[in-house]
Amino acid sequence: MATPASAVTLVLLSLLPLCSPLPLESLREATHVLSNSGFVSMSLTLNLISKTLISPQIPSLTIFSPSDDSFARFGQPPLSLLQLHFSPHALSLDTLRLLPRGAKISTMNANHSLMVTTLPSDYQVEINGIKIVGSPVFNDGNLVVFGIEMFFDPEFQTSAPVQSPSPGLECVAPRYGSLEDLSGGNVFGEACGAMRSKGYSVMASFLGLQLMKPKGDNQMLTVFTPSDESMVNHTRSFSEYPSIFLRHVVPCKLSASDILEFNNGTSVHTHLEGFVIEVTRIGDALMLNGVPMTSPDIYKSEWLSVHGILDVIEAREGGQPGMEVSSESGRV
Repeated sequence: MATPASAVTLVLLSLLPLCSPLPLESLREATHVLSNSGFVSMSLTLNLISKTLISPQIPSLTIFSPSDDSFARFGQPPLSLLQLHFSPHALSLDTLRLLPRGAKISTMNANHSLMVTTLPSDYQVEINGIKIVGSPVFNDGNLVVFGIEMFFDPEFQTSAPVQSPSPGLECVAPRYGSLEDLSGGNVFGEACGAMRSKGYSVMASFLGLQLMKPKGDNQMLTVFTPSDESMVNHTRSFSEYPSIFLRHVVPCKLSASDILEFNNGTSVHTHLEGFVIEVTRIGDALMLNGVPMTSPDIYKSEWLSVHGILDVIEAREGGQPGMEVSSESGRV
């Protein structure tokens, strides 16, 4: 009989073909377009590093290109700064406009992410306090390139404004009732099918493995699912996948409308011991440790809710606890 570890490895190996490398032709064409559009320095840089970007771990890419004048003023930037200008997602201009102020965008610099700083009244997208200039310089669906006014500051920090909180709704998880116990049989088939149909196959496969340990009579679940490319981009070894999965599963059922009722800063415990998700909102936009929820209520039943999110949820910066939701009497 296969051990849990070997089962996880087999699932991961079967999922890797889902993510194809970024096409070399996309990089070549983008290099040519950048050069012809007045971004010669980034064109030369992209040409030099293009081979390092051909990997199954990088199926798509967004590049934020400073102007040639910025390169001339700054000099040769270090690799860590260049990595801050590469995001492992193909982000269209419409997608960036939908992201609320304060939303985080992952980059190829493992130590720094970008932050959306666009004001609600501003149509021009702003990231880390730097404006995006006009429409994309290049966009073929796999690779998107934007011009920006100057280099991003890796130490940039700001506090996104939040609205006055509504009365909090505690995360209540009733007994599982007469439904089949999660410890027997795969009761996630329908949910997994819905997740796979919308591009969340990696998380669907882990949900099917049933890595969660039931907490007493509390059998309600909420799953926050990053896309397949996000899961691949954020994981450097197979051993990391179970912990990443468990940090995205909350042991109670929460619909999108339920989460909207939480006070800003409410913290919810997950199936990964010690890992807490802080829920904040800006208008109707929900963020989990700074990661926007992009596809609410992908699937819902009497005991399970699944929501799509932009990226993998990381630990909160600063480690300051928010308003925790009680874990007594069936509450998480």
